[in-house]
Amino acid sequence: MDVQLELVDPATPFDRAVEHGAASTIAEGVVCLRIGIVNVYFIGGHDAGDRGWVLVDAGLHGSAGRIRRAAEAYFGKHARPKAILLTHGHFDHVGALRTLADEWNAPVFAHPLELPYLTGKSAYPPFDPTVGGGAIARSAMLFPRGPEDVRDHVTALPLDGSVPGLPDWRWLHTPGHAPGHVSYYRETDGVLVAGDAIVTTRQESLSAALAQRIEIHGPPAYGTPDWGAARSSVEALAALDVRVLATGHGRPITGDAVSEGIRLLAADFDVLAVPKHGRYVNEAARFSENGVESVPPPVRDDAMREAAAVGLVAVAGVATWALLRRWNAHRARESERERFDAGAELEVALLAGDERYAPVGSAFEGDQHVPRGVHDDHPRSARYGTRFGERHRIRRPDEEWSWP
Repeated sequence: MDVQLELVDPATPFDRAVEHGAASTIAEGVVCLRIGIVNVYFIGGHDAGDRGWVLVDAGLHGSAGRIRRAAEAYFGKHARPKAILLTHGHFDHVGALRTLADEWNAPVFAHPLELPYLTGKSAYPPFDPTVGGGAIARSAMLFPRGPEDVRDHVTALPLDGSVPGLPDWRWLHTPGHAPGHVSYYRETDGVLVAGDAIVTTRQESLSAALAQRIEIHGPPAYGTPDWGAARSSVEALAALDVRVLATGHGRPITGDAVSEGIRLLAADFDVLAVPKHGRYVNEAARFSENGVESVPPPVRDDAMREAAAVGLVAVAGVATWALLRRWNAHRARESERERFDAGAELEVALLAGDERYAPVGSAFEGDQHVPRGVHDDHPRSARYGTRFGERHRIRRPDEEWSWP
């Protein structure tokens, strides 16, 4: 989905969050750390110290050290969080979860419907590489689907909407991208940590994700198995007074235009966010408290078929060219060998004194068949040069001759 800036009031454009160093302060006590193409968030006052803050999401695999260092720089040496809050359990949001939860001995909180994917019970539905059209979307079939297993740390979020460790915040169930996806909202200043329910970059495109162009989009299409639920979630978020939008992908943005952008997305969600075709467009995956119950069959991928066909034609062309080249080289070598064999036989005859093999005008007249030297130890053999520029040892015709 692409809500361009000109669609909102030009007097109140989207603003980037204030940035400093490795992390960005986007609101009072809210810091964003970008790890590759995904964001994690620290919530708590500066120098909050040990157990005085919370972490939202846990980034990509291998990012535990970077998250730990950023937390210590902001909250103090050896500062551990009160809790780790998850928006959902996709691989790019829980990559460092096991490492950090073990090291910090911190409780992990997620929606009850997300627990099967965090306790080793169920993998997520297959991602859909046929939607979105970008390089990341095309690679989605290779993405890990879990499950993660942090059963010794994870607990369900309180059903009353309260957020452990953050009394000023509440969580909202925003499914669609994942069955137990949640967003976190602080009403006092309109800060929304939306996870992947809404993102501020076209996440399907690698170039857009790397450039972090600011646009308001629906959830990443390749990882959204229930578009009806995703629509309802955006409609719920559009009812909030959002002034700071902190998403799982893309830059956090602020300003009066943020709420208007979300409302535009909600009002025309089917056109702006839902793909025209895809595995989950006409039929959603089904979930329960035990995990995935069913998924629709994969759809025909015409773009992939076309790419495969082009690839096969290219491979066939290269293979044909290589075979023709080898055949031509083989024929050239055979022709060369035939000519040399005839010339060698002729020169052997000439060296033997048999002039019958030297017709007038022969290419082997004159210096071409004159021996280059006769060896004393083998007076009946000679070294000579052919018209092909190579030297070979030959013997008289009454003896066997061989290559040198």
